[in-house]
Amino acid sequence: MSYLMSNYLPLDVTFIKGNGCYLTDDKGDQYLDALCGVGVTGLGHSHPEITKAIQSQAQQLLHTSNWYHIAHQETLAEVLCKLSNMDNAFFGNSGAEANEAAIKIARLHAQTNNIDSPIILTATQSFHGRTMATLSATGNPKVQAGFSPLLGEFIHVEFNNIKAIQQHKENNNIVAVMLEPIQGESGVIIPNDDYLNQVQEICQKNNWLLILDEVQTGIGRTGKMFAHQYNNITPDILTLAKGLGNGVPISACLAKGKAAKLLTPGTHGSTFGGNPLVCRTALTVLEVIKQDNILDNVNQMSDYISTGFTQALKNVKTVKEIRAKGLMIAIELDQDCSQLLQLALDNKLLINITGQSIRLLPPLILNKDQADTIIKTVCTLIKSL
Repeated sequence: MSYLMSNYLPLDVTFIKGNGCYLTDDKGDQYLDALCGVGVTGLGHSHPEITKAIQSQAQQLLHTSNWYHIAHQETLAEVLCKLSNMDNAFFGNSGAEANEAAIKIARLHAQTNNIDSPIILTATQSFHGRTMATLSATGNPKVQAGFSPLLGEFIHVEFNNIKAIQQHKENNNIVAVMLEPIQGESGVIIPNDDYLNQVQEICQKNNWLLILDEVQTGIGRTGKMFAHQYNNITPDILTLAKGLGNGVPISACLAKGKAAKLLTPGTHGSTFGGNPLVCRTALTVLEVIKQDNILDNVNQMSDYISTGFTQALKNVKTVKEIRAKGLMIAIELDQDCSQLLQLALDNKLLINITGQSIRLLPPLILNKDQADTIIKTVCTLIKSL
């Protein structure tokens, strides 16, 4: 009998130890982790510098209330804002919490502009979280099923279709557009190069906030620190989580300009958000990314894996498309491939299946030998269909 609620359906494996790009189960078998806890452990498991920071901070101070100054939190806010060209930061514990903060800022923006029924545009097939507000923002009926009534203040428009946003310009209740620069959960859907630039232009002309959800794309995953940097833009609000803590629960909602002035004392908070332990860890993550030239490795491995898949799968008719931006990688097939999840596990490789796509989010520290293993194993599985 399990005392856990049945909202998960875990595979039949229990991991007890991790080292670098590998996990070891309770039977002693080793697996190559090409999923990173869904884009979380970008620097791998048991990274010595991260472990050292956690141990050191745990011996000093784990938690105080945000009613007091927290030095590591203030330092982390400064580092993140300078990296992203933002003005200030709020810290939470998860991507959903960061997006909740963004939605609340958008509501305050509406209030300052005397808009009583604010609406945020989000994209179809998007994913912003599982709290009631972020679930409502999410453009996927499957994950919303059973939770009606949802919050009605969201309109979902087609992703990568600028006309779908333009047609709402006359709606005086629109206050923001909230997008993932690359849609991760729907299978690494990469928009046109100028899509975000065009969205920002519309937002600026209409006094809408541009909210970019970089919970999955941020912290080096795409080959830049933040995916929107490929567009040379700065959003009004930027949300981060996953890779920021390399496994400890931390998220951030960063704001710029008018959006940075809207949260005032008493308007928002988090008991655990930004405590000394997680902020010290996140600072170490950012230090390692810089010191070890992690972004260079991401781009090199991205090119290597993309080329490897393209060459190995060029004559495989079941393959519809290979998509990659940094180490966000998907191979879309022309059929359901959910059975490959267990087959990959049997071959000691951790992957994800979303729809008809194989999704890979390998560690940012991946080397060529490990990349070769991923390419060989995944291609063998695809050809077995």
